Amino acid sequence: MSDFDLYRPNDEHDAIREAVRAVAEDKIAPHAAETDETAQFPQRAYDALRASDFHAPHVGEAYGGAGADALATCIVIEEVARVCASSSLIPAVNKLGSMPLILAGSEDVKQRYLTPLAAGEAMFSYGLSEREAGSDTASMRARAVRDGDDWVLSGQKSWITNAGISQYYTVMAVTDPDGARGRNVSAFVVHADDPGFSLGEPERKLGIKGSPTRELLFDNMRIPGDRLVGEVGEGLRIALRTLDHTRVTIGAQAVGIAQGALDYALGYVKERRQFGKAVAEFQGVQFMLADMAMKLESARQMVYVAAAKSERGDADLSFFGAAAKCLASDVAMEITTDAVQLLGGAGYTRDYPVERMMRDAKITQIYEGTNQIQRLVMARQLLK
Repeated sequence: MSDFDLYRPNDEHDAIREAVRAVAEDKIAPHAAETDETAQFPQRAYDALRASDFHAPHVGEAYGGAGADALATCIVIEEVARVCASSSLIPAVNKLGSMPLILAGSEDVKQRYLTPLAAGEAMFSYGLSEREAGSDTASMRARAVRDGDDWVLSGQKSWITNAGISQYYTVMAVTDPDGARGRNVSAFVVHADDPGFSLGEPERKLGIKGSPTRELLFDNMRIPGDRLVGEVGEGLRIALRTLDHTRVTIGAQAVGIAQGALDYALGYVKERRQFGKAVAEFQGVQFMLADMAMKLESARQMVYVAAAKSERGDADLSFFGAAAKCLASDVAMEITTDAVQLLGGAGYTRDYPVERMMRDAKITQIYEGTNQIQRLVMARQLLK
């Protein structure tokens, strides 16, 4: 079977798209502007996604989840992002936070945490970056010291998506300060109610305002030994393997944002009249629309190929995950900027959704590895 056959959406994928689009347009889109204006977590979107089992579709059936494959999960994220990028971070970050457990956790850890995640009783976030360790993840300073069967965690994590909403956090910390760089980090599950755990103030962001971003602070926080994810010293390897898979979902988010902007711009230019005819009748506008659609479809196909490789665990996933995220986010920034241009002065106001989409698109070029880092990842794969 060819790669094309393996990634091409089938009837089940089409049915999932139809179902999630209906939820997104009926339950999420009406509140998207308010979510952005108030910078409040989109609880109504979360409730709607939970009710339809789209809040964490990637969780396997063994843990009570929907068991959606990687492409189906991308379609869910894409369709939610088409109307509200903040809300699309619910399924996206639930996958990011729990992917280390899926890749490396013991069966006990998986049962304990994936089950409430699938049931919609808890959300998951991911703690890797720090103030002085962004792209340079191996230089992290958060420290976990063994104390009997437990670990004592101290330090902080920065830029944590959905912090304060999630009940569980997969956190990476140095467990062997004298060990080899990159092989001295371990992964743990932190609970929101653990003594010694606190949150920084919410970040005031350009976009995705409905998804809270805060620091995680650990003050001699005791973690039972049975919350270790994978083996001691394997944390950074697990973290980077996780990103190979979840960068694909950021590509899907970017595609969704771009699709929402193109859809709105198309409707606008067909209605808006200047010089006695619809703006859509001008050739310069048509060329812009053609380029937007062509680039968007290229990005979508790259994301879907990467999703298939994620599902299969292909050896070249690192390249394709980075490429999908990088291409789709660059395209999303370009398309949303062009959508604002096509609406003219109206596009620059908050009365229309494209300026929000433009602001939301920007983060897709930055988080889960900046696009400069994605290019490094791709180049290293090429030069191996």
